[in-house]
Amino acid sequence: MKTLKCDVCDVTAEGETFEGWMKALMPHYMEAHSEMMKSSSHSETDKEKWMIENRVRFDAA
Repeated sequence: MKTLKCDVCDVTAEGETFEGWMKALMPHYMEAHSEMMKSSSHSETDKEKWMIENRVRFDAA
């Protein structure tokens, strides 16, 4: 089980896998960072970049 901080703030989430960590982080993201989730300025490329960067963080933990 890995514990990582949110990429935006200090809240942590746990997961056995990257996908599990993302699922655990999602409720926090939807509540605390909803403006980022709803922003139409985020392209598919931005989403892919987020996934890559955060998978690297998860794998390194």
